Amino acid sequence: MRQHPSLDVLAAQRAARRSPPDTMTAPAGDAGDANTSAQEDSRSSSSASSPVPADNEESDFFLGANDSQSSLGVPNLQDMQVSDDECLPPINRLPNEILISIFSKLNQSSDILHAMLTCKRWARNSVDILWHRPACTNWQKHSSICQTLGLEDPYFAYRHFIRRLNLAALADRVNDGSVMPLAACTRVERLTLTNCKGLTDSGLIALVKNSGHLLALDISNDDQITEASILAIAEHCRRLQGLNISNCTKISNESMIKLAESCRFIKRLKLNECRQLTDEAVRAFAEHCPNILEIDLHQCRLVGNDPVTSLLAKGRSLRELRLANCELVDDGAFLSLPPNKTYEHLRILDLTSCARLTDRAVEKIVDVAPRLRNIVLAKCRNITDASVFAISRLGKNLHYIHLGHCGHITDDAVKRLVQCCNRIRYIDLGCCVHLTDDSVTRLAALPKLKRIGLVKCANITDESVYALARANQRLRSRRDADGNVILGEHYPSSHSSLERVHLSYCTNLTLKSIIRLLNSCPRLTHLSLTGVQAFLREDLEAFCRDAPPEFTEHQRQVFCVFSGQGVLGLRRYLNNERDFAHLHDPLPGELRHRGAHAALPGPANGASVTVHVPVLTNDGGALDDGEPDVVDDDDGLEDGSEMAIDTQPLLGNNPVASLGVGGPASNTIPAPPPAPANPFSNTPAPPHAPVVPQQAQFHEDPMAFSQALPSPLGVSHQGADAMDMSPAGPSSGVASTAVGGNHSHQASRNRQASGARGVPAEAGPSTASIQALAPGPHGPLTPFGGGANASRNPSRSNGNNGPAGL
Repeated sequence: MRQHPSLDVLAAQRAARRSPPDTMTAPAGDAGDANTSAQEDSRSSSSASSPVPADNEESDFFLGANDSQSSLGVPNLQDMQVSDDECLPPINRLPNEILISIFSKLNQSSDILHAMLTCKRWARNSVDILWHRPACTNWQKHSSICQTLGLEDPYFAYRHFIRRLNLAALADRVNDGSVMPLAACTRVERLTLTNCKGLTDSGLIALVKNSGHLLALDISNDDQITEASILAIAEHCRRLQGLNISNCTKISNESMIKLAESCRFIKRLKLNECRQLTDEAVRAFAEHCPNILEIDLHQCRLVGNDPVTSLLAKGRSLRELRLANCELVDDGAFLSLPPNKTYEHLRILDLTSCARLTDRAVEKIVDVAPRLRNIVLAKCRNITDASVFAISRLGKNLHYIHLGHCGHITDDAVKRLVQCCNRIRYIDLGCCVHLTDDSVTRLAALPKLKRIGLVKCANITDESVYALARANQRLRSRRDADGNVILGEHYPSSHSSLERVHLSYCTNLTLKSIIRLLNSCPRLTHLSLTGVQAFLREDLEAFCRDAPPEFTEHQRQVFCVFSGQGVLGLRRYLNNERDFAHLHDPLPGELRHRGAHAALPGPANGASVTVHVPVLTNDGGALDDGEPDVVDDDDGLEDGSEMAIDTQPLLGNNPVASLGVGGPASNTIPAPPPAPANPFSNTPAPPHAPVVPQQAQFHEDPMAFSQALPSPLGVSHQGADAMDMSPAGPSSGVASTAVGGNHSHQASRNRQASGARGVPAEAGPSTASIQALAPGPHGPLTPFGGGANASRNPSRSNGNNGPAGL
């Protein structure tokens, strides 16, 4: 067996070979002695049993496992590896997934840009977030984005990062040439081209050819789009889930049938004002797209009963059905439904101006859709109390109901509705001329009521307004530290939940009742009093909104709507002016209850005025049921749908702030007060005054209005406050109003002084609507027409500071 030489011998041999030539002439005997001496030295340093090593100069790199051959041990490879992990800061040791998660929390595109410029690794992990949805908010940014996409050798493949494109902000400048550079994007999922009237088939077809991942497309009001584009979408976008082609009047039935056959995953479909579409097109979607969640057929006047029945009967999870102004729909659309079958998913049903419907259809609807949450029957003039009795069977499921212009409804129907459906948040009874103060008093007892419409209910008086003002004293159930309801223990609520009140053309109202309403409802953000004689005053014009431009001169003169900062200004003015001081006196017979008052700025000198109101007792629904709102599975938005409707927010983040309430504003409702001492020591408390037990005090957050719920009831947008007064002529649909901010005031309006004129009966037909909780359902849906705030993930929203490309 060949032996390996030791390291010492090898070193000596190498040194000899590197010696100068004169050292190589030593006598042979000397060389032999040197080698012998070296070998003896080597053997003397190793064990006696070690064999003589062989002469192999490469063996020092291939040491065997047996370290007896050398005085040096076998090196440990792990010890020989050099690691710089301990020298890196902790953030550089984070995995890419954690970095991406951190970057996705950044709200501003400028912050993402700064992260991207830190190092190459951060750039790779943040570029996708920055380019996920480029902000095409002005033409300069659009040009920069197109220029970056046209680079021959970009550092990143930007065209693969773009998932959403929204050109709605540039609609007036968009044409076929301006969208051609965007055709290079291959992974667009949401494409919004709302109101791009200069876009034709050639530009749209170029965009969709490379968009096999497209999920949502909005081409509403693009009136040059024809069936050629629809056929291209059917061919290339088979994963499409949402389509908005509202007011695209050149699209044929045949192309829509082809689209339904190819795009079977469609969930949301808006066909508003496509008057050329007939039953065949709608029926094709009912047959081939069983997963439809929402469909809007507003103003599809050629659609009849058959497609409506098919949509309900064949849809697996239809949640929202809007048939406003479908004049051919009658009772047969619902009476033809299969017996003994219910549609548990249906939540929203809009039947505005389906004038052929009767009570039989409404009874059938309630039977087959027991979990309806929003129902709109505005201008269904054949509806009577029988329909309301049927609707009352919905119980706590009912949140929003619109019965405007249903002139046969009486107080008996409202009484039943309040008794059975105590979770109503929105109710419109405009032009229900038979209603009296009794109905409004009962409605005021609804514990969650936010918005009420009583336009042209001429029989109501100040007593109704006082009832609404007293609503903030309803009893609420007390809860323990774990949130469980303590049975039998209640306390008066601190604030009213009312946000919007519409009282236009209620001519019997006075200033005194409205002042009481303003001071008792700190959350109030909208108050309409058009045509109310007491408010046709020049000194109140400064707080009033501007009338819509389409209004006539007479309509402008009687227009009186306060919203946003106008409500705050009106409240302060009425409380501080001496002329109105006598209107703050408490009404006769009202109890001075420490737990039922609100301190507001005084009438003249800024001193606080205490508004005393009696506490409501539990008589027919005035007591809060104490149960938290149940959010059903269908109330939330599905992943990827992004159908959140943008709602008008309350004033700032704190709806109670800056309202003139004494003491600092708080985000939480104050703790309930202890039981008050009886002011009459020898007189027992009256039987209607509840005793508030002195239990442990618990803070309860104010019931904030949910912004995730879909828009329930708005049907059309006809101006700033078309519901209060629409232009003369036949009504064209239920109008909705928008919550205004700090609106400019029309100081120069040509209005005469109060009392110088009357309010004629022909002031204009009311559309009897209240603003829905969100922009109307016939506006652009968020994924189809979303603006800068349409993203569910705030990290996807790009600000104005980041460049188009790196």
